[in-house]
Amino acid sequence: MHRTYSLRSSKAPTASQLQSPPPPTSSTKNRFFGSKGIASSFRKGFAGATGPELLRKLAQYIKIEKNVMRAIELTARERRDVAKQLSLWGEENDDDVSDVTDKLGVLIYEIAELEDQYIDKYDQYRITLKTIRNIEASVQPSRDRKQKITDEIAHLKYKDPQSPKISVLEQELVRAEAESLVAEAQLSNITREQLKAAFNYQFDATRELAEKYALIAGYGKALLELLDDTAVTPGETRPAYDGYDASKQIIIDAENALAGWTLDGAAVKPTLSLHQSEYDEEEPNPEELEGAQEEFAKHDEANGVLEAK
Repeated sequence: MHRTYSLRSSKAPTASQLQSPPPPTSSTKNRFFGSKGIASSFRKGFAGATGPELLRKLAQYIKIEKNVMRAIELTARERRDVAKQLSLWGEENDDDVSDVTDKLGVLIYEIAELEDQYIDKYDQYRITLKTIRNIEASVQPSRDRKQKITDEIAHLKYKDPQSPKISVLEQELVRAEAESLVAEAQLSNITREQLKAAFNYQFDATRELAEKYALIAGYGKALLELLDDTAVTPGETRPAYDGYDASKQIIIDAENALAGWTLDGAAVKPTLSLHQSEYDEEEPNPEELEGAQEEFAKHDEANGVLEAK
């Protein structure tokens, strides 16, 4: 009997991939032992060791995220081995255990494939953050120039208050401040734009992975229902297993569900409690409303405008 009905037998793109084409393969995959892997790792180990404090913090943050990606890659690789080993172990068991463990191995292997895809999308998030780091680095020279001129002016005013060089430096400072204002405005705009884009990449990828995890878990539990766990007495024979068609159909259904999933059709929706403004009017209390009506009636009567009953 052909043991494994592989989910990866079809190379057709999924609905999610058609809606949002997958990014290029992550640059971190399988690089550690490559021709440049170890040297590159050592160089990146010094990320955040030099430069201004704000830039160092961002560089270190991006480096830590790279370590996260490598950990996910390792998890996916180990999970593939788990799936294969589960299938190998189950092969020598009774028919029902053999078939179900084989199909469970297929689902577990699919989880590893999803995690592999997640790494590529997660890398897009990191690459987008690097845009902020790069613009931050490009702005730093204008900051340094402005600070240097400011220090020179302060030094001259202390040492030689009548120096004609002070006025020249003050004019340079005006120009440096103007250049710095432009650069800082660009940094402010790009930081917000790219930060939003980066985390949209990450959260969309995380949402897809989480919902597909849930789908696979559901189909995995359906496979478990094919196992007859009724206790047997010594010498008693279990009924012959007849779940081959059912287990294969569960795998096919899982494949269709995963292939048809899109972000627009996500099942889990956030519930926000921020829509009601603090300025929104509260629903009036019935007793307070009745009291207000009585006050209006008294006011109208006192002014002679109460309608005749």
